[in-house]
Amino acid sequence: MKKNEKIKVGISVGDINGIGIEIILKTFEDARMFDFCIPILFCSSKILSVHGKVMNLKVQVNAINKIERAVPKKLNAISISDKNIPIDLGKETPDAGEFAFQSLQAATKALQNKDIDVLVTAPINKHNIQSDKFNFKGHTEYLESQLEGDSLMILMTDEIRIGLITGHIPVTEISEKITKELIEKKVAVMYRSLIQDFGIVKPKIAVLGLNPHCGDNGVIGKEDDEIIRPTLAGIQENGKLVYGPYAADSFFGSEAYKGFDAVLAMYHDQGLGPFKTLAFGKGVNFTAGLNAIRTSPDHGTAYEIAGQNKANHSSFKEALFSAIKIFKARSNHIELSENKLQRKKVVKS
Repeated sequence: MKKNEKIKVGISVGDINGIGIEIILKTFEDARMFDFCIPILFCSSKILSVHGKVMNLKVQVNAINKIERAVPKKLNAISISDKNIPIDLGKETPDAGEFAFQSLQAATKALQNKDIDVLVTAPINKHNIQSDKFNFKGHTEYLESQLEGDSLMILMTDEIRIGLITGHIPVTEISEKITKELIEKKVAVMYRSLIQDFGIVKPKIAVLGLNPHCGDNGVIGKEDDEIIRPTLAGIQENGKLVYGPYAADSFFGSEAYKGFDAVLAMYHDQGLGPFKTLAFGKGVNFTAGLNAIRTSPDHGTAYEIAGQNKANHSSFKEALFSAIKIFKARSNHIELSENKLQRKKVVKS
Protein backbone atom coordinates (compact mmCIF):
# COMPACT_ATOMS: atom_id res chain seq x y z
CA MET A 1 0.00 0.00 0.00
CA LYS A 2 1.36 3.43 -0.99
CA LYS A 3 1.89 5.91 1.86
CA ASN A 4 -0.55 8.51 0.54
CA GLU A 5 -3.16 5.97 -0.48
CA LYS A 6 -6.37 6.00 1.57
CA ILE A 7 -7.20 2.93 3.61
CA LYS A 8 -10.13 0.90 2.32
CA VAL A 9 -12.45 0.24 5.25
CA GLY A 10 -14.89 -2.62 4.70
CA ILE A 11 -18.08 -2.44 6.77
CA SER A 12 -20.45 -5.33 7.40
CA VAL A 13 -23.95 -3.99 7.94
CA GLY A 14 -25.07 -6.12 10.88
CA ASP A 15 -28.77 -6.55 11.63
CA ILE A 16 -30.74 -4.27 9.29
CA ASN A 17 -33.58 -4.03 11.81
CA GLY A 18 -31.29 -2.64 14.50
CA ILE A 19 -29.30 0.58 14.79
CA GLY A 20 -26.36 -0.54 12.66
CA ILE A 21 -27.23 1.36 9.49
CA GLU A 22 -28.23 4.42 11.51
CA ILE A 23 -24.83 4.70 13.20
CA ILE A 24 -23.07 4.11 9.87
CA LEU A 25 -25.04 6.84 8.10
CA LYS A 26 -24.61 9.25 10.99
CA THR A 27 -20.85 8.68 10.91
CA PHE A 28 -20.59 9.53 7.22
CA GLU A 29 -23.00 12.45 7.35
CA ASP A 30 -19.84 14.25 8.44
CA ALA A 31 -18.08 14.61 5.06
CA ARG A 32 -14.73 14.99 6.84
CA MET A 33 -14.77 11.24 7.52
CA PHE A 34 -14.05 10.64 3.83
CA ASP A 35 -10.68 12.34 4.32
CA PHE A 36 -9.50 9.36 6.37
CA CYS A 37 -10.63 6.38 4.33
CA ILE A 38 -12.60 4.92 1.45
CA PRO A 39 -15.59 3.20 3.10
CA ILE A 40 -17.10 0.13 1.42
CA LEU A 41 -20.37 -1.06 2.93
CA PHE A 42 -21.51 -4.59 2.13
CA CYS A 43 -25.17 -3.73 1.69
CA SER A 44 -27.38 -2.50 -1.15
CA SER A 45 -27.98 1.22 -1.59
CA LYS A 46 -31.71 0.45 -1.56
CA ILE A 47 -31.60 -0.68 2.07
CA LEU A 48 -29.56 2.38 3.00
CA SER A 49 -32.13 4.57 1.28
CA VAL A 50 -34.98 3.12 3.36
CA HIS A 51 -33.16 3.85 6.62
CA GLY A 52 -32.07 7.29 5.40
CA LYS A 53 -35.63 8.30 4.58
CA VAL A 54 -37.07 7.03 7.87
CA MET A 55 -34.57 9.07 9.89
CA ASN A 56 -33.87 11.89 7.42
CA LEU A 57 -30.18 11.01 7.19
CA LYS A 58 -28.46 12.23 4.03
CA VAL A 59 -25.19 10.68 2.86
CA GLN A 60 -23.57 10.60 -0.57
CA VAL A 61 -23.83 6.93 -1.61
CA ASN A 62 -22.10 5.29 -4.56
CA ALA A 63 -23.83 2.03 -5.60
CA ILE A 64 -21.30 -0.48 -6.95
CA ASN A 65 -21.18 -4.14 -7.94
CA LYS A 66 -17.40 -4.55 -7.69
CA ILE A 67 -15.03 -3.35 -4.99
CA GLU A 68 -12.59 -1.90 -7.51
CA ARG A 69 -15.30 0.61 -8.47
CA ALA A 70 -15.24 2.19 -5.02
CA VAL A 71 -14.49 5.90 -5.11
CA PRO A 72 -13.29 8.46 -2.54
CA LYS A 73 -15.60 11.02 -0.91
CA LYS A 74 -18.65 8.72 -0.96
CA LEU A 75 -20.07 5.83 1.03
CA ASN A 76 -19.65 2.96 -1.41
CA ALA A 77 -22.42 0.38 -1.14
CA ILE A 78 -21.82 -2.97 -2.80
CA SER A 79 -24.87 -5.16 -3.38
CA ILE A 80 -24.47 -8.69 -1.96
CA SER A 81 -27.91 -10.17 -2.67
CA ASP A 82 -30.56 -9.97 -5.40
CA LYS A 83 -33.23 -10.89 -2.87
CA ASN A 84 -35.67 -8.20 -1.72
CA ILE A 85 -34.98 -8.09 2.02
CA PRO A 86 -37.93 -6.91 4.14
CA ILE A 87 -37.03 -4.29 6.75
CA ASP A 88 -38.95 -4.39 10.03
CA LEU A 89 -37.21 -1.92 12.32
CA GLY A 90 -36.95 -2.99 15.93
CA LYS A 91 -37.87 -6.62 15.23
CA GLU A 92 -35.80 -9.80 15.26
CA THR A 93 -36.46 -11.61 11.98
CA PRO A 94 -34.88 -14.59 10.18
CA ASP A 95 -34.42 -12.49 7.01
CA ALA A 96 -32.38 -9.90 8.90
CA GLY A 97 -30.22 -12.60 10.44
CA GLU A 98 -29.57 -14.22 7.07
CA PHE A 99 -28.66 -10.89 5.49
CA ALA A 100 -26.34 -10.01 8.39
CA PHE A 101 -24.40 -13.20 7.74
CA GLN A 102 -24.28 -12.59 3.97
CA SER A 103 -22.83 -9.14 4.61
CA LEU A 104 -20.27 -10.47 7.11
CA GLN A 105 -19.32 -13.36 4.81
CA ALA A 106 -18.77 -11.06 1.82
CA ALA A 107 -16.79 -8.56 3.89
CA THR A 108 -14.62 -11.31 5.39
CA LYS A 109 -13.88 -12.72 1.94
CA ALA A 110 -12.83 -9.24 0.79
CA LEU A 111 -10.57 -8.99 3.85
CA GLN A 112 -9.01 -12.38 3.06
CA ASN A 113 -8.38 -11.30 -0.54
CA LYS A 114 -6.96 -7.93 0.59
CA ASP A 115 -9.62 -6.10 -1.41
CA ILE A 116 -10.19 -4.11 1.78
CA ASP A 117 -7.55 -3.19 4.35
CA VAL A 118 -9.60 -3.47 7.55
CA LEU A 119 -13.05 -4.59 8.62
CA VAL A 120 -15.48 -2.72 10.88
CA THR A 121 -18.55 -4.73 11.87
CA ALA A 122 -21.93 -3.27 12.81
CA PRO A 123 -23.85 -5.15 15.54
CA ILE A 124 -25.45 -8.54 14.83
CA ASN A 125 -28.12 -10.40 16.76
CA LYS A 126 -26.34 -13.56 17.95
CA HIS A 127 -29.61 -15.52 17.85
CA ASN A 128 -31.16 -14.81 14.46
CA ILE A 129 -27.85 -15.03 12.61
CA GLN A 130 -27.42 -18.70 13.54
CA SER A 131 -27.65 -21.15 10.63
CA ASP A 132 -25.89 -24.13 9.07
CA LYS A 133 -23.28 -21.68 7.74
CA PHE A 134 -22.94 -19.59 10.89
CA ASN A 135 -22.69 -21.70 14.03
CA PHE A 136 -20.64 -19.33 16.15
CA LYS A 137 -21.14 -17.37 19.36
CA GLY A 138 -20.17 -14.07 17.77
CA HIS A 139 -18.01 -12.16 15.30
CA THR A 140 -14.77 -13.06 17.09
CA GLU A 141 -15.22 -16.81 16.80
CA TYR A 142 -16.34 -16.62 13.18
CA LEU A 143 -13.40 -14.46 12.14
CA GLU A 144 -10.95 -16.75 13.93
CA SER A 145 -12.30 -19.63 11.82
CA GLN A 146 -11.78 -17.67 8.60
CA LEU A 147 -8.48 -15.89 9.25
CA GLU A 148 -5.04 -16.93 10.48
CA GLY A 149 -3.97 -16.67 14.11
CA ASP A 150 -5.41 -17.00 17.62
CA SER A 151 -7.99 -14.37 18.48
CA LEU A 152 -8.20 -12.22 21.58
CA MET A 153 -11.13 -9.91 22.27
CA ILE A 154 -9.86 -6.53 23.46
CA LEU A 155 -12.25 -3.81 24.60
CA MET A 156 -10.52 -0.47 24.50
CA THR A 157 -10.48 3.30 24.66
CA ASP A 158 -7.49 5.64 24.69
CA GLU A 159 -7.29 5.12 28.48
CA ILE A 160 -7.91 1.41 28.96
CA ARG A 161 -7.55 -1.94 27.19
CA ILE A 162 -9.19 -5.08 28.58
CA GLY A 163 -8.67 -8.50 27.03
CA LEU A 164 -10.51 -11.72 27.89
CA ILE A 165 -8.90 -15.06 28.79
CA THR A 166 -12.25 -16.77 28.11
CA GLY A 167 -14.94 -15.22 25.91
CA HIS A 168 -18.47 -16.23 25.02
CA ILE A 169 -18.89 -19.29 27.24
CA PRO A 170 -21.36 -20.11 30.04
CA VAL A 171 -20.29 -19.14 33.56
CA THR A 172 -20.51 -22.81 34.61
CA GLU A 173 -17.65 -23.66 32.21
CA ILE A 174 -15.23 -20.87 33.11
CA SER A 175 -13.12 -22.54 35.83
CA GLU A 176 -12.49 -25.69 33.80
CA LYS A 177 -11.33 -23.60 30.82
CA ILE A 178 -8.72 -21.69 32.86
CA THR A 179 -5.50 -23.59 32.19
CA LYS A 180 -1.80 -22.78 32.13
CA GLU A 181 -1.76 -23.19 28.35
CA LEU A 182 -4.72 -20.86 27.76
CA ILE A 183 -3.34 -18.13 30.02
CA GLU A 184 0.07 -18.33 28.32
CA LYS A 185 -1.54 -18.14 24.87
CA LYS A 186 -3.73 -15.13 25.68
CA VAL A 187 -0.90 -13.28 27.40
CA ALA A 188 1.31 -13.90 24.34
CA VAL A 189 -1.37 -12.55 21.98
CA MET A 190 -1.96 -9.47 24.12
CA TYR A 191 1.78 -8.82 24.49
CA ARG A 192 2.41 -9.11 20.74
CA SER A 193 -0.60 -6.93 19.92
CA LEU A 194 0.51 -4.16 22.28
CA ILE A 195 3.86 -4.08 20.49
CA GLN A 196 2.76 -4.33 16.85
CA ASP A 197 -0.68 -2.71 16.99
CA PHE A 198 -0.12 0.02 19.58
CA GLY A 199 3.61 0.69 19.37
CA ILE A 200 4.34 -0.09 23.02
CA VAL A 201 7.97 -1.23 23.28
CA LYS A 202 7.83 -2.97 26.67
CA PRO A 203 4.18 -3.72 27.54
CA LYS A 204 3.04 -3.95 31.14
CA ILE A 205 0.04 -6.23 31.64
CA ALA A 206 -2.18 -6.88 34.68
CA VAL A 207 -4.02 -10.19 35.03
CA LEU A 208 -7.12 -10.47 37.21
CA GLY A 209 -7.81 -13.40 39.51
CA LEU A 210 -10.66 -15.84 38.98
CA ASN A 211 -12.17 -16.14 42.45
CA PRO A 212 -13.27 -13.45 44.93
CA HIS A 213 -10.16 -12.00 46.63
CA CYS A 214 -8.07 -14.31 44.40
CA GLY A 215 -9.26 -17.26 46.47
CA ASP A 216 -8.08 -16.00 49.88
CA ASN A 217 -5.33 -18.63 50.08
CA GLY A 218 -7.61 -21.38 48.88
CA VAL A 219 -10.59 -20.63 51.13
CA ILE A 220 -12.72 -19.42 48.14
CA GLY A 221 -11.19 -21.52 45.37
CA LYS A 222 -7.79 -22.93 44.47
CA GLU A 223 -7.41 -21.88 40.82
CA ASP A 224 -5.65 -18.61 41.60
CA ASP A 225 -2.91 -20.25 43.70
CA GLU A 226 -2.59 -23.52 41.79
CA ILE A 227 -2.91 -22.33 38.17
CA ILE A 228 -2.89 -18.56 37.65
CA ARG A 229 -0.14 -17.42 40.03
CA PRO A 230 2.50 -20.01 39.03
CA THR A 231 1.71 -19.48 35.33
CA LEU A 232 2.30 -15.74 35.64
CA ALA A 233 5.52 -16.36 37.57
CA GLY A 234 6.76 -18.51 34.69
CA ILE A 235 5.88 -15.80 32.17
CA GLN A 236 7.74 -13.22 34.25
CA GLU A 237 10.85 -15.42 34.21
CA ASN A 238 10.85 -15.05 30.42
CA GLY A 239 11.18 -11.29 30.76
CA LYS A 240 7.58 -10.15 30.24
CA LEU A 241 6.14 -7.50 32.55
CA VAL A 242 3.00 -9.44 33.46
CA TYR A 243 1.65 -9.11 37.00
CA GLY A 244 -1.11 -10.57 39.12
CA PRO A 245 -3.45 -12.07 39.88
CA TYR A 246 -5.28 -9.01 41.17
CA ALA A 247 -8.60 -9.12 42.99
CA ALA A 248 -11.14 -7.96 40.42
CA ASP A 249 -13.57 -6.32 42.87
CA SER A 250 -11.25 -3.42 43.74
CA PHE A 251 -8.95 -3.26 40.71
CA PHE A 252 -11.00 -0.81 38.65
CA GLY A 253 -12.53 1.27 41.43
CA SER A 254 -9.06 1.98 42.81
CA GLU A 255 -7.91 2.98 39.30
CA ALA A 256 -5.10 0.42 39.50
CA TYR A 257 -5.67 -0.28 35.79
CA LYS A 258 -4.11 3.11 34.97
CA GLY A 259 -0.70 1.72 35.89
CA PHE A 260 -0.80 -0.85 33.08
CA ASP A 261 -0.90 -0.87 29.28
CA ALA A 262 -3.59 -3.57 29.32
CA VAL A 263 -5.59 -5.83 31.60
CA LEU A 264 -6.55 -9.47 31.07
CA ALA A 265 -9.80 -10.56 32.71
CA MET A 266 -10.59 -14.21 33.32
CA TYR A 267 -14.09 -14.12 31.86
CA HIS A 268 -16.51 -12.00 29.81
CA ASP A 269 -18.47 -10.07 32.43
CA GLN A 270 -15.47 -9.65 34.73
CA GLY A 271 -13.92 -7.52 32.01
CA LEU A 272 -16.89 -6.06 30.17
CA GLY A 273 -18.84 -5.02 33.28
CA PRO A 274 -16.19 -2.54 34.45
CA PHE A 275 -15.29 -1.56 30.88
CA LYS A 276 -18.81 -0.56 29.92
CA THR A 277 -19.25 1.29 33.19
CA LEU A 278 -16.11 3.31 32.48
CA ALA A 279 -16.43 3.70 28.72
CA PHE A 280 -19.87 2.81 27.37
CA GLY A 281 -20.68 4.63 24.16
CA LYS A 282 -17.08 5.42 23.29
CA GLY A 283 -15.45 2.01 23.56
CA VAL A 284 -14.24 -0.24 20.76
CA ASN A 285 -14.08 -4.01 20.40
CA PHE A 286 -10.85 -5.06 18.65
CA THR A 287 -10.14 -8.63 17.58
CA ALA A 288 -6.42 -8.98 18.20
CA GLY A 289 -4.16 -11.89 17.25
CA LEU A 290 -5.39 -12.44 13.68
CA ASN A 291 -3.62 -11.67 10.42
CA ALA A 292 -6.19 -8.99 9.56
CA ILE A 293 -7.77 -6.16 11.55
CA ARG A 294 -11.37 -6.03 12.71
CA THR A 295 -13.05 -3.59 15.08
CA SER A 296 -16.64 -2.91 16.11
CA PRO A 297 -18.64 -0.63 18.41
CA ASP A 298 -19.09 -1.78 22.00
CA HIS A 299 -22.88 -2.15 21.87
CA GLY A 300 -25.57 -4.33 20.31
CA THR A 301 -28.48 -3.97 17.91
CA ALA A 302 -30.60 -1.85 20.32
CA TYR A 303 -33.92 -2.85 18.75
CA GLU A 304 -35.76 -0.72 21.30
CA ILE A 305 -34.58 2.51 19.65
CA ALA A 306 -34.13 1.32 16.06
CA GLY A 307 -35.54 3.74 13.48
CA GLN A 308 -36.06 6.53 16.03
CA ASN A 309 -32.91 8.54 15.23
CA LYS A 310 -31.77 8.17 18.85
CA ALA A 311 -28.67 6.00 18.41
CA ASN A 312 -25.30 7.46 19.39
CA HIS A 313 -22.73 6.79 16.68
CA SER A 314 -19.67 7.71 18.78
CA SER A 315 -18.59 4.11 19.37
CA PHE A 316 -18.86 3.20 15.68
CA LYS A 317 -16.88 6.28 14.73
CA GLU A 318 -14.20 5.32 17.27
CA ALA A 319 -14.17 1.77 15.88
CA LEU A 320 -13.49 3.13 12.41
CA PHE A 321 -10.68 5.43 13.60
CA SER A 322 -9.20 2.62 15.70
CA ALA A 323 -9.11 0.23 12.74
CA ILE A 324 -7.24 2.84 10.69
CA LYS A 325 -4.75 3.62 13.47
CA ILE A 326 -4.07 -0.06 14.19
CA PHE A 327 -3.59 -0.77 10.49
CA LYS A 328 -1.01 2.00 10.23
CA ALA A 329 0.77 0.92 13.42
CA ARG A 330 0.93 -2.72 12.31
CA SER A 331 2.12 -1.75 8.82
CA ASN A 332 4.89 0.38 10.34
CA HIS A 333 5.88 -2.44 12.68
CA ILE A 334 6.09 -4.93 9.81
CA GLU A 335 8.14 -2.50 7.74
CA LEU A 336 10.56 -1.83 10.59
CA SER A 337 10.89 -5.55 11.34
CA GLU A 338 11.65 -6.31 7.70
CA ASN A 339 14.27 -3.55 7.60
CA LYS A 340 15.94 -5.00 10.71
CA LEU A 341 16.09 -8.43 9.09
CA GLN A 342 17.58 -6.98 5.94
CA ARG A 343 20.26 -5.14 7.93
CA LYS A 344 21.12 -8.33 9.82
CA LYS A 345 21.52 -10.24 6.56
CA VAL A 346 23.84 -7.56 5.19
CA VAL A 347 25.99 -7.61 8.35
CA LYS A 348 26.15 -11.41 8.35
CA SER A 349 27.35 -11.65 4.75
